[in-house]
Amino acid sequence: MKLYELTEQWETVFNMMEDGETDEQVIFDTLESIEGEIENKADNSAKMIRNLQANVEVLKAEEERLYKRRKSTENHIQRLKDNLQANLEFIGKTKFKTDLFSFSISKNGGKQPLSITDNLDEIPGKYLIPQPPKVNNDAVRELLKDKEVEWAHLEPYGRHLNIR
Repeated sequence: MKLYELTEQWETVFNMMEDGETDEQVIFDTLESIEGEIENKADNSAKMIRNLQANVEVLKAEEERLYKRRKSTENHIQRLKDNLQANLEFIGKTKFKTDLFSFSISKNGGKQPLSITDNLDEIPGKYLIPQPPKVNNDAVRELLKDKEVEWAHLEPYGRHLNIR
């Protein structure tokens, strides 16, 4: 019998007890048998819960293992790309095709990298974004186009390897 059916039976017997029309011994015997079945269902549910909790722990451990494996593989890929790029740049071979791939070493796009001092007191207020103080990188880049300052300088564009 399903747990909700046992609960419905419990309620029916309890209502019969309130009405007082049924023999008390029959009511107590029925409640005892229902209680036994409910306890059995509860035990079985607890076993399932414990089993599922154990499965969750196994899955968490597997997630962690797979995450570490993925990170290791990503790091290996980056090391291979960096090594290939460094060697190609060293010999001056920055663009070529093979039967399988096209290789080119290009400048990174987007905004030019910016290096700013950690001491925010050195930076004029108009280049800070108020509350909490934060450097307005776009305004600093504009300033650095016109003049040099001690507290910031533009970094050279980086390079990256394309494999298609």
